[in-house]
Amino acid sequence: MADRTFASLVPRVAASVPGCPQPTIIQYIRDAAIRTCERTLFWRYQVPLFNLLPGVSEYTYNKPTNTDVHVLFDAVVNNRPLERLTMEKAIELYPQWADLYSGQDPSVVWSLTPSGSFNSFDYNEALFNENSAYVLPDSIVADGTTPQAITQVSPDKYIILPLPDAQRTYECRMFLALKPKRNATSMDEVTFDELEEAIMHGALQHLLVLPNTNWSDRELAAYHAKQYVYQTSERRARANLGNARGMVRARMQPFGV
Repeated sequence: MADRTFASLVPRVAASVPGCPQPTIIQYIRDAAIRTCERTLFWRYQVPLFNLLPGVSEYTYNKPTNTDVHVLFDAVVNNRPLERLTMEKAIELYPQWADLYSGQDPSVVWSLTPSGSFNSFDYNEALFNENSAYVLPDSIVADGTTPQAITQVSPDKYIILPLPDAQRTYECRMFLALKPKRNATSMDEVTFDELEEAIMHGALQHLLVLPNTNWSDRELAAYHAKQYVYQTSERRARANLGNARGMVRARMQPFGV
């Protein structure tokens, strides 16, 4: 998946804000790209299939570099959808996952990893540190069962509940809406190309109202603000319809038929 830099949009934006420093323009382009992805949910991504680990509830998203997860659309385990819960509801229904290991340093957690079937042979240290925040003790793992729900706890982390057991393999697929990180310098090229007009208007509506600048123009900023609302609404509607581009045509039915 190729990326396109935010700097590539500078020439189009700079023409409307003569004298504006390029780093400032790039900053506002990035901010506009983040807002546009949040409003349109246009940057959609399917996580490659992966297996859940027995006794592990907390995972990090497998996603492109320099992205955050804005929305978890859906998660399916063994072809069965998981219920999406708020954090408050997850704590209410599944308090077990907030056990004594939660929040500890990974090195401490690794030293406390249970022996037996859940040892370093199954949970090598690299895989453990990459994919989970902790492994629960045997007494809790024994109560594991088929996962039923999922909740997002941060742009990088989510929780599977209840704890997966070791009796079968749980294959998971996930569908996400992404956005660039605050320090990103680029984003997915296809998505950027589709959202370019909205991102340009979004950057200009804010650049043109910066105080004490030679390029400030509130009337022009208002125009770009209206265009931004139109562009983001259109992209959101198109995304909701499966990214359809075709024109909608009405055909008049003859009378008497």
